[in-house]
Amino acid sequence: ILKECRSVKLYLDLCVHCGACTDKCPYFIATRDPYNMPVARQDILRGIYKRYFTLEGRLFNDGIELTEEIVRDMYIYYYQCSMCRRCAVFCPYGIDTAEITMAAREILATLGLAPKSLTESIAKCEYVGNHMGIPPLALLSAIELAEEEIKEETGVSVKIPINKKGAEILYVPPSADFFGGPHWGTFKGAIKLFHHIGLDYTLSTRASEGGNFGTWFTYEHMKKINKKIYEEAKRLKVKWILGGECGHMYRVVHAFMATMNGPADFLEIPTSPITGTKFMNAAANKMLHICEFEADLIKHNKLDLDISRNDQYTVTFSDSCNPARVMGLIEEPRYVLRHSCRNYVELDPNVNKEKTVCCTAGGGLLTDETLELRLKAIKPKIDAIKATGANFIAFICAIDKAAYDTYLRYYKIPAQVGGVTEILGNAIVLDRDSTKK
Repeated sequence: ILKECRSVKLYLDLCVHCGACTDKCPYFIATRDPYNMPVARQDILRGIYKRYFTLEGRLFNDGIELTEEIVRDMYIYYYQCSMCRRCAVFCPYGIDTAEITMAAREILATLGLAPKSLTESIAKCEYVGNHMGIPPLALLSAIELAEEEIKEETGVSVKIPINKKGAEILYVPPSADFFGGPHWGTFKGAIKLFHHIGLDYTLSTRASEGGNFGTWFTYEHMKKINKKIYEEAKRLKVKWILGGECGHMYRVVHAFMATMNGPADFLEIPTSPITGTKFMNAAANKMLHICEFEADLIKHNKLDLDISRNDQYTVTFSDSCNPARVMGLIEEPRYVLRHSCRNYVELDPNVNKEKTVCCTAGGGLLTDETLELRLKAIKPKIDAIKATGANFIAFICAIDKAAYDTYLRYYKIPAQVGGVTEILGNAIVLDRDSTKK
């Protein structure tokens, strides 16, 4: 790890224990466990590094001796880190604790230690094609159901292309979008949008998952899961890739994809076939976020919208860690929402959005085993949601949607969880010709 990841060694050497990160971790705030302070959590690995990989440690036995008890502590505390990177925003030295957590989990995985829920999800993704374990036939059934429901809701027949060679765009959503619940409206919203503008796109039964749980396990698995997206884009001969509402998809895409599995010279820089806009921020990885695509369409007045169709909702938006902190995707979702409904209220209007509080369920923590911890850690965000009076909480992350669906029920908040694309899809008028046509 020290040889291949220079950043890890740098972060282990840099920390001066100033404590700026101490109260920024939602798990420390919830538990008041001193080992859940980001600085203390990373000090477990830092102590081992110092003991065995520095001259001082070897000469004077300084640092932490690697014992079974220390391995146990690593497992406990590195799996109480969602790798949300909020602490990194406040660190005066820019230390990214998530990189240290990733390294520690790589070591634990080498020892055969990882949560069953995480390894099962990764296995499903590698052998079936997505983390939900939805096989191709079930995926096709979900697609057919979406077509039927859109016909019932709008009176318009839509046909969702699957494994279509030669399409201009490969659309890769998180597999939760096919599963139902708070995700289903997001999937249907995207399909309504694509039909409305006459987009030449395709889904894939193999690259049916944009998320990458390998990010929270090992570099090898992260690379393997990510690779299938480029492989499908090449096999289907598309021009570029459009990604759905998935949070951690974009940490891998923007931080690793182009160098890890690229360069994708067989793809073009994402360019909207409707507006002609060339998205240079996606020039390296050739993958664009759906909210950027939607905001561009709205800006160029290419959508026929009836925002009164969302009048039953008071909508607020909660930033997701990876899109906000990795991509800076902050204004685009809000722009889409403000143009898709009348009643939009800002959540925490005075808070820097890059400092958003984690949903506490990322990093492989979306399991029943961590639910009690998560319910405590999410309380500040719940209080902020209550203060808005909103009855629709919009997210651009499938894990957020799954987690908050439980949180709102537990805290008895009468609000619905859904996606930005769901609100946009509600407002799209399908029974009139699209602007493009």
